[in-house]
Amino acid sequence: MTTRPFTPRFDVDAVVPPAGDLGRVHVLAAGGAGMSAIVRLFLDAGLQVSGSDANDSAVLDALRAQGATIHVGHDATHVAGADTLVVSSAVRDDNVELVAAREAGARVLHRSQALASLMAGRRRVAVAGANGKTTTTAMLTSALLAAQEDPSFAIGGELVGLGVNARLGGGDAFVVEADESDGSFLVYHPDVAVVTNVQPDHLDFYGTFDGVRAAYGLFAESIGTASRDESGSGAAQGAAQGPSGLLVTCADDEGAWELAQARRGAGAEVLTFGTSARADLRLVDVVGEGLSGRARLVVGGTEAPAARAEVDSVLDALDGAVLEVAMPGLHNLLDAAAALLAACVGLRAEPGAVLAGLAGYRGTRRRFEAKGEARGVRVVDDYAHNPAKVEAVVAAGRQVCAPGRLVVCFQPHLYSRTRDFADRFAAGLVEADVLVLLDVYGAREDPMPGVSSDLIGRQVRRLAADGVHPCEVHDVVGLDAAVEVLAEIARPGDLVLTVGAGSVTSVGAALIATLEAGA
Repeated sequence: MTTRPFTPRFDVDAVVPPAGDLGRVHVLAAGGAGMSAIVRLFLDAGLQVSGSDANDSAVLDALRAQGATIHVGHDATHVAGADTLVVSSAVRDDNVELVAAREAGARVLHRSQALASLMAGRRRVAVAGANGKTTTTAMLTSALLAAQEDPSFAIGGELVGLGVNARLGGGDAFVVEADESDGSFLVYHPDVAVVTNVQPDHLDFYGTFDGVRAAYGLFAESIGTASRDESGSGAAQGAAQGPSGLLVTCADDEGAWELAQARRGAGAEVLTFGTSARADLRLVDVVGEGLSGRARLVVGGTEAPAARAEVDSVLDALDGAVLEVAMPGLHNLLDAAAALLAACVGLRAEPGAVLAGLAGYRGTRRRFEAKGEARGVRVVDDYAHNPAKVEAVVAAGRQVCAPGRLVVCFQPHLYSRTRDFADRFAAGLVEADVLVLLDVYGAREDPMPGVSSDLIGRQVRRLAADGVHPCEVHDVVGLDAAVEVLAEIARPGDLVLTVGAGSVTSVGAALIATLEAGA
């Protein structure tokens, strides 16, 4: 029997009560992307919610405006009277509020368990994968909104246009971005699941790629189990409208393809997408133009098993259609294809409305987000923090930087990830014309001896010297130094791309202000 990976402070198999039974809820680190979503959803559900974070922010101001009691700083008194405390794996056991809540006998839930409590009675849709899950979740949500389905959703970034990352809707679908980093995606038991790719990441938790693959296997095995447990509920009723237990995954990614084949072998309903001839929904005639892309859809892969009649009827409606997104890069078209299958086959949304919704998708914060332009220099920010994401976003930058240069400012995220994947990061980053390399953003990790951003920088220089691409590398320490170097380097026509999951996101606005001041 495969061991169920999950942070040991939480029980992945624990029965989670519905949200209405949680009483007064306190959320730790409420200003974070994932935790602020929990606050918003519980407020939408009519619960009394408080929260705290180390630093004040615009996000916390928005939560206050919505009705939450928000504290800046951590203190045991903040959890007095709370029935339920919600935390993430990043919160340490010695946090004074967590210690106080446990001493008081309050219920302690992981973020994923809190989300699961809100999903009861709805059609659960979970989007997982090493890369693309935020964008796919956001695209799926936007498409369902365009199709008048009014889904509930929780996304790792704010939807442009709505200005929120979570909302409790009136429809029967609940779409979540499912985080695999600590095994917590095993909590959701979705009716429809998307796996964008299965790749080696979060090895600080899983240890090996085999551990990662095993976790995705357990996630796929959990599909459809919640609906069977909620007989007579909205989830079970929704299952009658479409296939129960649908897995949507990518035929171009070997890890995802292996997962698809394993589930098909077990008799599960699986649909694949991609550019490969083996994909059930294939993208052909792919064209990228500036900040957009499109592809023609062809149904019927070379290795596709016979589908049920109702699935075939939906796929027939997609055959020959044009998929368009206002985002650059093949990776965004693949994410849109995943969202299309989940919406149309998994949730029975109308294909034409879904395609229109995807074409009108405006993006999420920190996913190739345009920050502005100054003195002819365009600045874009992206959250990419693992090798495949960095490679994809650099490739997208190359697509749109002409006639200027591509200048990338990269901040490695986590010492363990830098240690494990320095060569792979370098292989993607060397395609930039200029690389400004920040020191490692440690986040939850302490520094590791011998591990620094120089591991990446040295390899980029080697690749450049070997003729892979003439990339010019600048090492900097601190955000202020990065802004100063970028302001000196950037020329009219250049595209500056700030990349990473940490504090590098502040560099773009500071660079624009510096360039404008020097005009």
